[in-house]
Amino acid sequence: MSTASGDPTTGTADFSAAPLADASPPEEWESGQDANTGQRTTETNGDEQRPTAGELTAEAAASPQPGAALPAYRPTRGRYRGSSGGYELDLRVDVDSVPGGPKVLRKVSGDFFSTGGATKAYFGSFIVHAPTVSWTAAKVVIKGVAAYTWQTTHTIVRVTVPRSRANQRPGAATVEFLRPPGHLGATYVCPHISPYFRTIEWEQDSVTGAVPFLSYDTGSLPQPANSPARVLTVPRAYAEAGIELLVSGTANVIANSQNGWTNTELHAAMETNFSLWRNAPQWKLWLLVASRYEGTAGVRGIMFDAADAFQRQGCAVFYDLVQGADPESQRAMLRTYVHELGHSFNLLHSWQKNLAQPPAPLGGNNGFADLSWMNYAQNYQPLNGNGGAAAYWGAFPFQFTDNEQIHLRHGFYRNVIMGANAFGTGAADIEPELFDEPLTDESGLRLGLRADKQGFTFGEPVVVELKLETTDLRGRSTHSHLHPDDELVNIAIRQPSGRTVLYRPLLRRCVDQDQTIRLDTHRPAIYSSAYIGYGRDGHYFEQPGTYQLRAAYLASDGSRIVSPVLRLNVRHPVSQTDTQLAELMMGEEQGKILALRGSDSPSLRAGNDALQEIIDRHGTHPFAVYARLAKGLNFEHEFKSLSPDKSELTVRPPDPKSGIEQLTQVVKVSEQGKGVDNLTLNLATRRLARAYARQGDLEEANSTLDRLVRHFDTPAFKPYVVDAVRDQVDTTKARLTAEFGS
Repeated sequence: MSTASGDPTTGTADFSAAPLADASPPEEWESGQDANTGQRTTETNGDEQRPTAGELTAEAAASPQPGAALPAYRPTRGRYRGSSGGYELDLRVDVDSVPGGPKVLRKVSGDFFSTGGATKAYFGSFIVHAPTVSWTAAKVVIKGVAAYTWQTTHTIVRVTVPRSRANQRPGAATVEFLRPPGHLGATYVCPHISPYFRTIEWEQDSVTGAVPFLSYDTGSLPQPANSPARVLTVPRAYAEAGIELLVSGTANVIANSQNGWTNTELHAAMETNFSLWRNAPQWKLWLLVASRYEGTAGVRGIMFDAADAFQRQGCAVFYDLVQGADPESQRAMLRTYVHELGHSFNLLHSWQKNLAQPPAPLGGNNGFADLSWMNYAQNYQPLNGNGGAAAYWGAFPFQFTDNEQIHLRHGFYRNVIMGANAFGTGAADIEPELFDEPLTDESGLRLGLRADKQGFTFGEPVVVELKLETTDLRGRSTHSHLHPDDELVNIAIRQPSGRTVLYRPLLRRCVDQDQTIRLDTHRPAIYSSAYIGYGRDGHYFEQPGTYQLRAAYLASDGSRIVSPVLRLNVRHPVSQTDTQLAELMMGEEQGKILALRGSDSPSLRAGNDALQEIIDRHGTHPFAVYARLAKGLNFEHEFKSLSPDKSELTVRPPDPKSGIEQLTQVVKVSEQGKGVDNLTLNLATRRLARAYARQGDLEEANSTLDRLVRHFDTPAFKPYVVDAVRDQVDTTKARLTAEFGS
């Protein structure tokens, strides 16, 4: 094969490298899979995959019986592949419809790969958004100006596809790249390889006792009149978007723990048990059907692989919350599976599209009006009419929006394929205007953003407090998801360099459950504390200087509530010891451990060693309280890990003695106002009480909780805050007595 020239659109056609009859069998033929189950339906011989003798594709099923009229033309759509001049082109043609098939988006797109010897590497992508299409009895010609991921003078793309009948094999597409006004560059002849635009291998495992979702009949419950009743599986739902989801191998059943799954355990489980996983972009993803999520109520699923260099390869759904054999439960389960897998394709929530890079347009009412798999049913709020879950299901056609389908089918390669660009397409840059104050605000809500201290030492974890309150004496109802990890609150950070970035949580979770609260004179505000020093893009406070922060909360009715600007100073280290401690705190692994509130993951061993060094050698330094907090929370909790063959669940039991040793110091220093913020102190104290209860000392556990009430029961705190803490303590006491009492 000839050597690549540097731009795959400019060379002279090399037909020897792109024969009309493909010299090597394509990866898949049209039959590909059963769209309902996702299982392959072809006979294979090595890499070759051809239809079985009795198999018909959905398009060929309309072929006439003997003596009938001539078959209709085969739709011009799907995936084509060819080579020329040291490059391989994966072409996607989306200009013709299949009866009952995916919607036509009228786009042409493609990905280029440079080839040399036995290697292949991604080069770039293009898309023609608005082509002109002409049909004759012999051919279809598609032509338009393309947008590329690189600079080229050959901006015009012309695709010619011979027309064929429904009972004939589709012809090869000839792709020409032209420099205006019409100078021909490279030409590729691309045989048709699939009616799908992309093909993904999906591996699914489940824990003991969890029954994975199979199918849902959309006619079981009322649905829109324009949405035909059909049986939907997860692969079928993606097939309707033009995406082939192939179930890989056998679904494994792995051991379970009744105590639920934490972020760190899910991350470790993926590293150990995703048999298709490797450190490279690939069209492969993993889903674990786990029992429940430990840490936040209402989490139905999570796309947890958002912290390393090869993201979006793993997600989970939580069976305890989504299970049920009735139609409502099956319908919701289908939406949860499709939703979480959608995040692996780099699809954001409906209300977050404008936070991607580059920003995508929001749907109506800040995205809450989207009828999409990527919206929450309870969040649905059209501009006119009633919203909520009932309205969503009454109007939802079980489809992605047009913009989401464009991304799935035609998005640039690295923006879609698992393991390439990070979630949100990988860039943290945002438009500061997204956080401008609204021209009018009649929401009746106010958002506050503050920190316990005016300045932070370089390397010190940055924690902020969010406060949502009502300004309407009559009261307002909204949701209680105030933590930025729940993704209904976003925090923008203007760094000293002038660059504005968005805090993106390390592990994003879908709090897909209605948690409506009433803010009024009895409970005028709610609070949340968030560590925002480290996220999916790494450390956000990497240099001394002045930072400006602003938060935005998306209310239940679609209102966007923006906080005032918070200015934080990160001070320069003043001694050699401060510099050394900053280096110990600012490692990537240390950032992950602090964000995860501790971890036993082998991949974070160096980070744990660094935090232990801070405790051992600098135990009286202010940074030690954060190291003790991460260590103490981790000791107090068990840690689950799976064997590589998925046959054995190893549980490292809680170590309450070590947890007490570390958390006691955290609580003591923080009660004196020299440690963590009050909300984190609340968490640490309740976990300390739990450690005492694990040891069988309920008396000391209750005494610890009583001290927490006394800490807050002062004039420095509002009465409703004290009441909330007292209620929380009473609930914790009852839970500990039920779990550990005799």
